[in-house]
Amino acid sequence: MFGRKSPRPQPAPPSPTPVRATESAEHVLRRLEWTTLRRLDGLLQGDYRTLMRGTGLDLADLREYQHQDDVRHIDWNVTARLQQPHVRVYTEDREMAAWFLLDLSASIDFGSGEQRKRNVSAEFVAVLARLLTRHGNRVGALLHGAGADTLIPARSGRRHVLHLLHSLQTRPDATEAGTTRLDQLLVAAAHTIRRRSTVFVVSDFISEPGWERPLALLAQRHEVVAVRLLDPLELELPDLGLVTLRDAETGEQLLVDTHDAGFRHRFARIAAQREAELRESLARAGVDSLELSTDDDLMDALLRFTDLRKRRGQLASGGLPAHLKKAA
Repeated sequence: MFGRKSPRPQPAPPSPTPVRATESAEHVLRRLEWTTLRRLDGLLQGDYRTLMRGTGLDLADLREYQHQDDVRHIDWNVTARLQQPHVRVYTEDREMAAWFLLDLSASIDFGSGEQRKRNVSAEFVAVLARLLTRHGNRVGALLHGAGADTLIPARSGRRHVLHLLHSLQTRPDATEAGTTRLDQLLVAAAHTIRRRSTVFVVSDFISEPGWERPLALLAQRHEVVAVRLLDPLELELPDLGLVTLRDAETGEQLLVDTHDAGFRHRFARIAAQREAELRESLARAGVDSLELSTDDDLMDALLRFTDLRKRRGQLASGGLPAHLKKAA
């Protein structure tokens, strides 16, 4: 079922004029600034660079290893020659750049509750872009529908964030144009983003196979974060009786009986298998993963993600490897 675009339970038709659809980009950004951004900025206590780890580093010097140094910066050649652990010292570029690679294919318009994955994507971009541009950093975006069709150059400032958010809000819903080729977006990004940056790939990763290698190649040059959009109904079906499952991108439909416990069990098992395979693919590509569900709180998800990155950094810099401790 999940080898290609799988049919989805058809969500209840949205109201003709959803409340958030009538909000202007200015209104949405102001709402997020007063709710999510203000609280997030206070809880991060200025440590927004946790979201932008690994950008713009230049080798400046070498010195002896000290407690709390990042072991990933150990220069093993110098360490072996001098018989004393040495680390590379880097200087950070003051200006950092972030890029959002946005999957806007038809499956992103799905949502079983009040929120669609498209809304979650737009609010995530608005919050992160505003958080970063307030500190003088630049943000850009590459939008992908039937292909990588829209480039928004990296710039800074609140007006630029409004332009980015407005571009997402006014973009028409995707039509049924066949299955998604996420590899096209990743290859286009590799040719577009020249300078080392932090790259957020915002997608539900429901795509034709072949995106794993372009993602790994992109991660070799940039700091890449996979932002996974999902909906609870994609993981487990409730007992809804007869339901029409419809592929969001091809229009293929299938009538199933969700009252059948065996069918619901098979659906959940296949969904769990796809989740495990997807997480394994992202780990092999060497990218961090942030999961954003349509029923989750955006700020809570971002705090969980930053906490995970902090803990990984602490583990990486917590001390020497065991064989070096014995030699010390």
